[in-house]
Amino acid sequence: MILSDRDIIQALENGRIVIDPAPDLRTQLGSVSIDFCLGRTFMVFEHSRHSFIDPRQPQSIGDAMRTIEVEGGDPFIMQPGDFALASTVETLELPNDLLGRLEGRSSIARLGITVHSTAAVFEPGWIGTATMELSNLGRMPVALYPGMRICSFSFQTVSSPVMTPYRAKRNNKYAGQVTPRASRLAEEGREQEHLASSNGREQVGLGSR
Repeated sequence: MILSDRDIIQALENGRIVIDPAPDLRTQLGSVSIDFCLGRTFMVFEHSRHSFIDPRQPQSIGDAMRTIEVEGGDPFIMQPGDFALASTVETLELPNDLLGRLEGRSSIARLGITVHSTAAVFEPGWIGTATMELSNLGRMPVALYPGMRICSFSFQTVSSPVMTPYRAKRNNKYAGQVTPRASRLAEEGREQEHLASSNGREQVGLGSR
């Protein structure tokens, strides 16, 4: 079940959903969603300095990205074909029986800007700002201003509270983030190597019995 505007207000009032800073419901609340605003920190790939990204090497991902802080009332200019990571101003905290869905605003999409590639679902127990995967699919540069309403969140109940909320997962990668965070895909490679090594030791142990 998707929460309506009255359900969202009630969830905010009783602390079931926590948004900080508190949103202006007059301008940010929709019929089944609430708008979030664009932060001032962006991460971009320096493609001219790196020939490729190796997802198994964390330094490859980190070294290929540069952080940009937009000051004052200046915009961040998205050139055609550009990709950037950005975060919301607001921090979102979800309970163990609600998931959040991030969607782009139609008015932003009509400029050629998408705000997420695949990462639209925020699991129950999420806490932190939302990292958006911004792309300019159009043919003209677009100015994006920190503080503008950039995306919206809707909320959906799950059949029962999850056994392990996102923030409590041992291997969660992004809980508690306050600025855009680069991909941590390399951690999965290390986990797989560790499991393979552990399994190998177990097999050796069994063979020596």
